[in-house]
Amino acid sequence: MKKRILLVDDEASITRMMRRNLEATGRFEVLDVNDPTAALNLARQFRPDLAVLDVMMPDKDGGELAADFKNDPQLSCVPIVFLTAIVGKKEVNPTGSVIGEHIFLAKPVRLEDLLACIDEQLTPH
Repeated sequence: MKKRILLVDDEASITRMMRRNLEATGRFEVLDVNDPTAALNLARQFRPDLAVLDVMMPDKDGGELAADFKNDPQLSCVPIVFLTAIVGKKEVNPTGSVIGEHIFLAKPVRLEDLLACIDEQLTPH
């Protein structure tokens, strides 16, 4: 059964590329959202196994959206991975570093690193 991945980034070109790459593996069903204010309601309908959130977005940033997920009974257990251009690749582990309780990856992210991070987050510990 395919895992459901929610991608939230205000840059449509980024979510479109990540969606295509993830779907091409045959392992994921992907919903990409470019309006962070709509993401919570769409997530409730989609019921993702994991959410990938951009940190810097207009109207609502990734941290605020992650807090919304945590406070929502339907979404509170969804693992979150942040994407950020704030830090460079040299400053983070290729498969993710941690901000608070969440993993983050530096943009631009390589597909191999994103897949490794997703697999790590979806593996029961």
